[in-house]
Amino acid sequence: MTALSFTHRYIPATIPNRPPLLLLHGTGGDENDLIPLGQTIAPGAALLSPRGKVLENGMPRFFRRLAEGVFDEEDVKKRANELADFVTEGRKAYGLEAPIAVGFSNGANIAAAMLMLRPEALAGAVLLRAMVPLKETPAFDLTGKRILILSGSMDPIIPAANAARLAALLEQGGAQVRHQSLPTGHGLTQADVNLATDWLSNEGQPEESLRHTR
Repeated sequence: MTALSFTHRYIPATIPNRPPLLLLHGTGGDENDLIPLGQTIAPGAALLSPRGKVLENGMPRFFRRLAEGVFDEEDVKKRANELADFVTEGRKAYGLEAPIAVGFSNGANIAAAMLMLRPEALAGAVLLRAMVPLKETPAFDLTGKRILILSGSMDPIIPAANAARLAALLEQGGAQVRHQSLPTGHGLTQADVNLATDWLSNEGQPEESLRHTR
């Protein structure tokens, strides 16, 4: 594996012209966690999967938090830029196009922060159980980028209003946002897998922005 600024795994593409995926794990995960998900939702795509550098009681994360749902926002900004720089490194090292981020929980939140702070780093995103990462966001331009947000209506960690606000913010930045709330909690379900697979298979095709459950 090429030495880069993050410990990571890289799996080359086996099917040409599929957008690469940047896989971003949740708290306590590592660079191996989302490989099976990536291979399921985008068969044959190149996969770039870094391990978060922050440790919380020994569990890897992508940024610090002060309490459940309360983020260290200065660290969020620092780590989002750091991760965007890693994406640039990975693209050069492995000859990749800008990837689509696929993040779960903490990984989805750092992906959302990257979209706001370094939008050029990503081609789009699948945000699984994400929330607004920053109280104050800079102006950002996501024109032409497609984003899928999948929330859990029974999620004890992320209020429905927060997920809806994230969708609205990204849409205001110019992204084509599809936000769907599923009848589940914080964990992933087969419905998440099916929706992400369908959405990725339609990459590049415009769709109407959707903020609400359908």
